[in-house]
Parts: sequence; C-alpha cells; structure tokens
Amino acid sequence: MTDCMDREGIARNVRRIRARIAEACRRAGRSPDEITLVAVSKTFPMAAIEAARQAGVRHFGENRVQELASKSKEAPGRTQGGDRTWHMIGHLQRNKARDVVRFADCFHALDSARLARALNERARTEERTVSCLAQVDISGEDSKFGVAPDELLPLLEAVVGCERIRVRGLMAIGSLRAEPDAIRGEFQRLRALFDAVPPRFAPNVSMEHLSMGMSRDFEAAIEEGATHVRIGSALFGERIAPEGGKGP
Repeated sequence: MTDCMDREGIARNVRRIRARIAEACRRAGRSPDEITLVAVSKTFPMAAIEAARQAGVRHFGENRVQELASKSKEAPGRTQGGDRTWHMIGHLQRNKARDVVRFADCFHALDSARLARALNERARTEERTVSCLAQVDISGEDSKFGVAPDELLPLLEAVVGCERIRVRGLMAIGSLRAEPDAIRGEFQRLRALFDAVPPRFAPNVSMEHLSMGMSRDFEAAIEEGATHVRIGSALFGERIAPEGGKGP
C-alpha cells in the first residue's frame, strides 16, 4: 500500500465518492458541505489512511479499540492536537471505555445507560467531554447492536445525568440483506426518531448529526437526511471480515 498506484487508486475513489455524494445532495436539494465522509479504515494500514488523508479525507472510523488506540498514537486526532478526526464506530465493552475517552474524537455507538456512566467516569478522570452518537437498532437483525427505538428516550434521559457526555445525534446500520426500499424505510425511521427528540434533554443532548449509510447505501442515506456517511470498501477496497464481527 506504499506504491504510487495504490495512492492514486484511493485518490480516484475519494473523487468518485465525493461526486456521488454531490449527486445525491443535488437530488435531495442539499449541499455537499452538509455531509461528512468518514473513511472506515478498520484493518487497513496507516499507508492507506495517509493516502486518503492526502486526497482530502479528514475523518476516519475504527471499530476496534486496540486499532483505534494504535493508529491515533501514530497520527493523533483533534482531541490530541492532530489534524484528523477519529471516530470509534464499533460496539464497546465498558471495560474499554478509557481508551475511547483518550483516543476517540467522536464515539458513534452509545447504546446503554451503563456505558454512558462508564464513559462519564473515565471522561471525568481525563478531564475531557466526550462527543457521542446514540446507536439505534433500526433493522431488528440479531447481528446489530443499538437500543430499540422505544428505548432511545430513556437512554437520553440517563445521559442528562452524565456531565461529561454530549450526545450530538444518532447512528444506525441498515440491514445487510434487505432490498433497497426496505433500507430506505429504515433510514426514514431513524430520521423520524432524530426529528422527534425533545429539547428537554439539552444541553447534554442535541440532535446535530445523523450517521447512517455505508458503501452500499450511502446515497439513499443522504437523500433521507444523513449528515455522516461511513464508507470503507468503496474507498479502500474489500477487506477480510474479522471473526465474530457485529457492527459496521
């Protein structure tokens, strides 16, 4: 992944994705400036990440804490004074909350009050405030994490008591095997939940970001209101799936 051809290939992919984002925004009457491209760099080497960085990508997503910590030590994120934003997009066990607080600029997978409290305790120790997205299970698939839609407000209520946590929006993963119309319907349901969150949870909760859509469905997600799209294979190429992997 260090030769010129690979760098050029990633740069071409970035341009193609940007063009597709722009076209989806045109159809939806939106501006491409509203969309944050999160390059899902899990399992890919730093050389691939740097190639995307040189092509203008500023946001990178990891789904395993160890990989996030290793890569952010080599290339610090904004929390640590660096030039990029690291997103932790995978399911998190509470005993690994410390590393997310230390190395993630944004955590996309807040899915329980217990996890919120664990992150809050670690954030208090580290003297920082953690930006999070609440993950919602909109597909009902066994392989997905996230709170059920009717459990979202109780989770946000719990966050109100966590002074070091800020929930800035919602995240979801569309069904892996559903037809496009069904996936679009899932995105519409998440947008409806996003729009319906009441203002009473402020300032700990604010609905600013809607993270939905991946390589296979990001255009539909943009048309349904996504602000963040998480794209891996369309940018970096296919990867070997890790064993036992729930999540994006």
